[in-house]
Amino acid sequence: MTIEQHSVPDELLAALRRHQRVLVAAHAHPDPDAMGSSLAMAWTLRAIGVDALVFNEDGMPAFLNFLTLPGPVLSSLESLPCEPDLVVCLDCGDRARLGDALQPLLDRVPTVNIDHHLGNPLFGSEANWVEPGMAASGELVARIAKALRVPLQGALAEALYVAISADTGNFSYSNTTPGALRLVAEMVEDGLNLPRLRERMETNWTETRMRLWGRVMQDVRILEDGRLAAALITLDTLRAYGATSEDTEGIVEQMRKLAGVRVSLMLREEEKNGRVQVKASLRSSGKDNVRDVAAQFGGGGHRNAAGATLPLDAEKALTVMQPYIRFVWNRLQ
Repeated sequence: MTIEQHSVPDELLAALRRHQRVLVAAHAHPDPDAMGSSLAMAWTLRAIGVDALVFNEDGMPAFLNFLTLPGPVLSSLESLPCEPDLVVCLDCGDRARLGDALQPLLDRVPTVNIDHHLGNPLFGSEANWVEPGMAASGELVARIAKALRVPLQGALAEALYVAISADTGNFSYSNTTPGALRLVAEMVEDGLNLPRLRERMETNWTETRMRLWGRVMQDVRILEDGRLAAALITLDTLRAYGATSEDTEGIVEQMRKLAGVRVSLMLREEEKNGRVQVKASLRSSGKDNVRDVAAQFGGGGHRNAAGATLPLDAEKALTVMQPYIRFVWNRLQ
């Protein structure tokens, strides 16, 4: 059985074929879906003869270094060999999520927008393909590759698997689609070595990450009669362990595994322009819609996985977010 061949807009495929120099970019602080789909898109474009480069203002996450790159992941516009004809924007609920560095280029270069988040404003100037029903942006890229008759094999398939498996909680979240499962089956049939890839994905922790997780888990707050688990990761904690934001990847998912917890919340402090702000990550199960919580603070995402940035420290962010989480529960009663 093959995954569905429909839905890829003709204007999107035409734009990808028409331009010769393409820059592929995803949201800043890239997660596995953002980076995996970026690499897969670049591999796809190179397979049809397009000169494609990958850009992310935060660079390549160290925890994904096992993936084979189609070229260096650029992190500044000054490193571009020339100006692109087109920017492919991936996994961004709005243009601002691409980061500050890329905004001047987006003002003068055509764009296509490929995403799976609700509320996307369709900011692509040449084409938009937004499918909230898709499991991940990686699933959209897979459909594009198939429409362009590019085999889902080798490094392309590995990047797609990383993207889709991460955004579906290893195929356990409610956003896991039959198409995503069929896609993985196809890639395995075409040679994807799943055991080897999973080993590379799961055995790449640093000692710093392990010790940070131990500290964070010890300090997790269990609130709202056991329904809410919250981790507050301060700048002081990150500095004490010599850790980075990458070392916190996955903590919010682990907290949701505690029996009785309906919502897990990670509040990670960072510094921007000399001020402390918080990156909030929320996870839930079933009907608990954490996207509605994130939306109250200018964020977004999906029903069971969402995030936002708040101009507060972690303690204050918890204080202002907790009532909105209760509101989501109260609506369901």
